[in-house]
Amino acid sequence: MKRNIVIATLTAAALATGGTVAAFAAGDDEATATQRQTNTSAQAAADRDDADDSADDRDDDATEDRTAVRGADVTAAEAIAAALKHTPGTAVSADLDDDGADAWKVSVVKGDGTEYDVRIAPDSGKVLGAQRDTDDDGDDRAELAAVKGAETDAREAALAAAHEGTVTEVGIDDDNGTVAWSAETVKGNSHGEWNVALDTGEVTQDRDDDGDDA
Repeated sequence: MKRNIVIATLTAAALATGGTVAAFAAGDDEATATQRQTNTSAQAAADRDDADDSADDRDDDATEDRTAVRGADVTAAEAIAAALKHTPGTAVSADLDDDGADAWKVSVVKGDGTEYDVRIAPDSGKVLGAQRDTDDDGDDRAELAAVKGAETDAREAALAAAHEGTVTEVGIDDDNGTVAWSAETVKGNSHGEWNVALDTGEVTQDRDDDGDDA
């Protein structure tokens, strides 16, 4: 009889211990699931913040571009032509500057390799000045080598991209592994980024640009 009582007591103790272990295991699983859910929620919130920041950046770019084109009767292609007439060479970029200068800034590389920034009035197309670029980082010469012999020059690229909206900037882009002209446009409330092929002049939407309205 005493033996049966001892066995019963040991069995109850084992069951109690097993139940405690199971309870701890269940608690650990629940804590792990809760932590996993917390981490997922935090990551989702961070992703939303990144997306919001990107959208804000696009909105800011579009707002700046729309501000820049107000009163700009001179197109990018016309500004490039005026700059090259004043400073013969190869235009590698043109940018409608809205940082207070209120002018087209056209970067021209002359035959001897010297680089000049030519400023063009956006309302009249007159040359406001030309300044030699003394910041010799080699970028313009690299761009010049990239467009050397290209069928489509900066002015023609600006003309091609103008079918998508008002061009506010044109330059060389090799971010996607293929060298091409890159152009930014404004059309209504929309801000677009485009690639213009050096050989055919074909215009395609930049793969990094989602075409969102500003």
